[in-house]
Amino acid sequence: MVIDAQTAVTGLILAGGRAERMGGRDKGLLLLAGEPLIAHSIRCLRPQVSELLISANRHQNIYQTFGYRVVSDHPELRFRGPLAGILAAMMVAQTPYLLTAPCDAPLLPLDYARRMCAALEQDPAAVSVVVTADCWQPVFALLPVALRDDLADWLTTGQGGVGRWLQRHQPALVAFPDRSTLFRNLNTPEDLAQLEVDFSCRRAEYCDDVGTRAH
Repeated sequence: MVIDAQTAVTGLILAGGRAERMGGRDKGLLLLAGEPLIAHSIRCLRPQVSELLISANRHQNIYQTFGYRVVSDHPELRFRGPLAGILAAMMVAQTPYLLTAPCDAPLLPLDYARRMCAALEQDPAAVSVVVTADCWQPVFALLPVALRDDLADWLTTGQGGVGRWLQRHQPALVAFPDRSTLFRNLNTPEDLAQLEVDFSCRRAEYCDDVGTRAH
């Protein structure tokens, strides 16, 4: 089974959390190198997929200005974590697959979608998830939209978070040994300040690497 991300995959940027460790500030709208984090995520993910959705529970009017459909958690599931945002996206996605990424991953690999799809082409698993240094990164996942009813039941019964739900489907684990640091996300103001310091250098190195491998 070949999965063409350009026609079969909807990208979902997760920006619907409370960001409590960021002092409650809307993480996707925090500035990095003069632009909101969500802008960096859009730039990385949009070229890789058929369409793009943004999961947001605050400042939806601002997120809409980026030009993509904004989906919010069902009122009964609001701020219940990434799974609530994923379910909302599954309910409106027009493609068979959904590819997720958090809004605070501003250096998402440009071959992210391709590798995630390739993992499902080679493995009978229903879903694929990124793994770095033997640690799951459950908010980086490729999911069949057909799992929406299963996910809705999981959330209704309150059985656990995104990692436990993914485990039920025995995911294919996708390693990015050459890009693992690009999955670093931002949880505290200190994280953001540190990334601001080295962002330009890291981005230049990454783009040079991608350009070299493309030739």
